[in-house]
Amino acid sequence: MASIKQNPAGHRLPDFRNLGVMLRVLLGVNLIALAAALALAPDLLGWLPRYVELAVWVEPLLLASLLLLALLRDLLWRLPYAAAVALVLLLVMLQAVLLQDFWRFMGFADGGWPTLLRGALLAAAAAAAMLGYFFLRAGALSPAVAEARMQALTARIRPHFLFNSLNAALSLIRSEPRRAEQALEELAELFRALMRDHRELVPLADEVALCRQYLDLEKLRLGERLQVDWAIEALPELLVPPLLLQPLLENAVYHGIEPSTVPGTIRIRLARRGDELAIELENPVSAGGAHPAGNRMALANIRERLALYYDLEARLEVKEDGGSYKVQMVLPCRN
Repeated sequence: MASIKQNPAGHRLPDFRNLGVMLRVLLGVNLIALAAALALAPDLLGWLPRYVELAVWVEPLLLASLLLLALLRDLLWRLPYAAAVALVLLLVMLQAVLLQDFWRFMGFADGGWPTLLRGALLAAAAAAAMLGYFFLRAGALSPAVAEARMQALTARIRPHFLFNSLNAALSLIRSEPRRAEQALEELAELFRALMRDHRELVPLADEVALCRQYLDLEKLRLGERLQVDWAIEALPELLVPPLLLQPLLENAVYHGIEPSTVPGTIRIRLARRGDELAIELENPVSAGGAHPAGNRMALANIRERLALYYDLEARLEVKEDGGSYKVQMVLPCRN
């Protein structure tokens, strides 16, 4: 199974196809160019024209390098770290020489081999600085640290989940013992699911099955007041973070269904859009309900876990429209 590690390669070379990595490279290299412009400008007012001159050379090289490294990501991950770094630096230097020679051929720049060599060395220095940043960042977000944070985040959800599920079963013991027995069997299955290793991605089918069990338990307690509408497209065996939907469903039941005296429907939509998985959860909003407004801990929890798994490639949005409350998530497809 895929682990929490954003880089499954086993070393500290970044994932050049990750949006967060691309944005950090763009920002970092442009900051280096800005610092160079400040150092080379004759006075403080001359830094902007100097930066524009540098950007004309830097930006095409930067974009071309990012494209090439993204295409070669899998090859780089198969190499030892030192060999991968050497190959990255060599490719960046080669592209710098080719671009500088192209500008010379077009008549926009002067120089021979000394100029080409200087451009190649400057490009390699910038690439080495960014690789050093990602090396240190990978150490700060090492798998051990990330997995420890994941365990703590997951453990923060479990007590609420199990407390509500136990209450649902206990409320039926005297009045409907057969249904209580069924509820306890469901709860035993949930215990088994919660005892597994939550540092790894899990099949989407397992996550949906867990949510169905949870909702079945709540339906035993709430009866016809709780209606559920599932809409799931024919999805391949995608992997998602564990306990991704259940905290949101728990909030939907607690804030949207329990305070109301009339039936309410929770709608769950899962669909694939290209290389992304779109998840939408909608529940009614009970005006003047007995339950106070939540502290959004579940949403903050899920946002942090999505960041640990996917960096900037996943997003979570919340919308409250009239009598409904919507949570929308988009995350990259992994299988």
